Amino acid sequence: MIKEVIVVEGKDDISAVKKAVDAEVLAVHGYGINEDSMNKIREAAKRTGVIILTDPDHAGERIRRMIAKRVPDAKHAYIMRDEGTKNGNVGVENADAAAIIRALENAKAVVEDKAVLFSTRDMVFFKLSGAKDSKKRRQILGKALGIGYGNTSSFLSRLNAYKVSKEEFEKAIVSNFEEYRYE
Repeated sequence: MIKEVIVVEGKDDISAVKKAVDAEVLAVHGYGINEDSMNKIREAAKRTGVIILTDPDHAGERIRRMIAKRVPDAKHAYIMRDEGTKNGNVGVENADAAAIIRALENAKAVVEDKAVLFSTRDMVFFKLSGAKDSKKRRQILGKALGIGYGNTSSFLSRLNAYKVSKEEFEKAIVSNFEEYRYE
């Protein structure tokens, strides 16, 4: 698994990257980079590092500069324009797995064994999945941990990919949910 979180422009880019490598991938949705997206990127940069992989076009370079300005330690991965062009459409989503892997290798992506500290069992036990208010609980906990909101699967993936410690998790649970507080 690639240690760093890979930052791309859109959902189709996420699919292309996940077909090529095992990694946590975050989309900024083009120019629509909002403060929530930037906060997730900053948190990922602190915890695991980030690699920016945007489209090989003017818009992609502009987005790359916007992110790099706020996250100066980010690594940069580049696919060549001809590798990302299909039927006149330019984008990471058009690159084949070999081009994406080469770009990440050139960015010096760190490959490590996938650490699984949290499981579906934890999600259910802490009512982050399967309870009436699970969505709200994931929103609260995601904000407290700085990893943002996600459905059960993506939230669990982020807990592990962002290397949230058991201590940090428990502290956030106790601070935000009364039923876990010790009296």
